[in-house]
Amino acid sequence: MTSEIDLAAIDAERERLRTTYLRSPRERPASAARGLHHFAVVCSDVEATIRFYQELLEFPLTEIFENRDYKGSNHFFFDIGNNNLLAFFDFPGLGVGPYAEVLGGLHHIAISVEPEKWERLKGKLREAGVDYQEESGTSIYFRDPDGARLELIADPLGEMYGTSVL
Repeated sequence: MTSEIDLAAIDAERERLRTTYLRSPRERPASAARGLHHFAVVCSDVEATIRFYQELLEFPLTEIFENRDYKGSNHFFFDIGNNNLLAFFDFPGLGVGPYAEVLGGLHHIAISVEPEKWERLKGKLREAGVDYQEESGTSIYFRDPDGARLELIADPLGEMYGTSVL
């Protein structure tokens, strides 16, 4: 419960971290990374996942092949724009169990979409009976067929709630 949390202490620690580690854009070194190649998630049903991401969310399936690390497993990819991919594995016979949010695990995947596409996709989710929560007029949160939490955000890449995060 938030009543048991010392919010003033948390705010002070956040400010200490900001002061210690955050650098202005002009002082910040360039990242060693080129960008996100792909983000991989486990799914229980390949076809249901393809229908959800390609047909409902309009992220085109770009490839599907056998996972090199686990015979019989599919590794498949969806285009989420800007040369970024959302990837999935299924692990038949492995018994990975249902999705669970755990410490160190996935909380949510936030994908930026143009505002007009955001409105259209929100309507498609509603028509498909997918429960979602809208926040701040630019974000909708919902779960995929396996329960992974997704966010569609109408803010541009590198911005959050009108503030640059780069």
